[in-house]
Amino acid sequence: MSAPPKRRSLRALLLRLLLPPVALTLAIGTYAAYRVAADPGTEAYDQSLLNTALALGERIRAQDGRVAFDLPNVAERIARSDKYDEIFYIVRGPAGERIAGDASVPPPPAGAVPEDGVTAYDAAYEGKPVRVVSVLVPCGGQTCSVSMAETTIKRQRLAREILASSVLPQALLAVLALALVWFGVARGLRPLQDLSREIGARSPRDLRPLDAGKSPAEVRPLVDSINHLLGEVAEANRNQQRFLANAAHQLRTPLAGLRAHAELALAQPLPAACRAELEQVHGASVRTARLANQLLALARVEAGARAPAARAGANLKQVVESAADEWVHRALDRDIDLGFELADATFHGDAFLLREALSNLVHNALEYSPRGGRVTVRTTNGAARVRLEVEDDGPGIAAAERGRVLERFYRAPGTAGTGSGLGLAIVREIAAAHGAEVEIGEGEGGRGCRVTLVFPAGVN
Repeated sequence: MSAPPKRRSLRALLLRLLLPPVALTLAIGTYAAYRVAADPGTEAYDQSLLNTALALGERIRAQDGRVAFDLPNVAERIARSDKYDEIFYIVRGPAGERIAGDASVPPPPAGAVPEDGVTAYDAAYEGKPVRVVSVLVPCGGQTCSVSMAETTIKRQRLAREILASSVLPQALLAVLALALVWFGVARGLRPLQDLSREIGARSPRDLRPLDAGKSPAEVRPLVDSINHLLGEVAEANRNQQRFLANAAHQLRTPLAGLRAHAELALAQPLPAACRAELEQVHGASVRTARLANQLLALARVEAGARAPAARAGANLKQVVESAADEWVHRALDRDIDLGFELADATFHGDAFLLREALSNLVHNALEYSPRGGRVTVRTTNGAARVRLEVEDDGPGIAAAERGRVLERFYRAPGTAGTGSGLGLAIVREIAAAHGAEVEIGEGEGGRGCRVTLVFPAGVN
């Protein structure tokens, strides 16, 4: 068996579609913000080095063809002082020779063209990355150079701060945008969820059209299509019910005549073989007449369930008592003890339909109970529920079959008797029309079958 297809989420799909462009926009925006903020910072640090280099350049002296550098110790300490970085410098003469400072400060890279006499470049000093600014200064009619180098600690610190200050707002903005999309889609899908709940809460017989006025324009074609389908299903059901009702009604009269003629013939002296055949005809006419009555009852209860009439208060005890006589005679014929345990049990419902349901339950109980058996009809009244029970000591219904026996035309395998499989289906339809539940269990002492209809209690 193949695995069921995975359910696709519209919100998840939208997030998957939006996440790459949002992430790309975040990256571009972060880089742009970093460059916009980092370049002025780098230029400011370079300008500070340049200012120091120019100040040192003013200490270069040319005397007697020699170049000298005069810098007091205090001034040198000031030039080298910094809260975060180490600062190095070198003063080179016209031929590039070292005049003062740190000899290992790297010179400008080959091919570098000074801009207004200034060259700024990245290099390494004693294994540490440094930023170097080199400036050309006049020295006695010639050109010397002063190079200032500093480590990049504060520059890296500035870069981290800029990234943090730019990435965090961008990330929060992206998360906010995705959250708005998520909740916006959820809100936009709410009409579909409401529509799904409304359809899911309906019974299979509720084929009323959906209210398209509450649906947004994008959902309205779907609602119109569903309403069109519901209309076609309702019309098909009406045609089916008309057919069942008409067929059952048309069959009742000839079946009643056939049964009457068979009974009249059986009342006459007949050969044994002929009597046996007539008894078969009589039994078949009785069963067929019952089937026609059940089909008619089924069509009636389905029509009533879709367009319920106003129901008054009724009493289950009175429903049982009004129909008891027709069951007692049949119970006596089968030597079955038919008992009644009746309490007043008021409910809102259709007494005629409840009598039809009760008739099917008692008929089944008498049909499947053995001779000498016992059948009990019971009504009880609770605070919020009233119950109607029919219990017998027949073969019972296996637990695995109790759900299926409520289906139309289904009979449990190995079931004796001549039933059509409609009795319990009619009981279920009538119960559903009254908001009641059907419970099937075992009888007293674990024997037989007990079928219970549980109704919401009515006014007492």
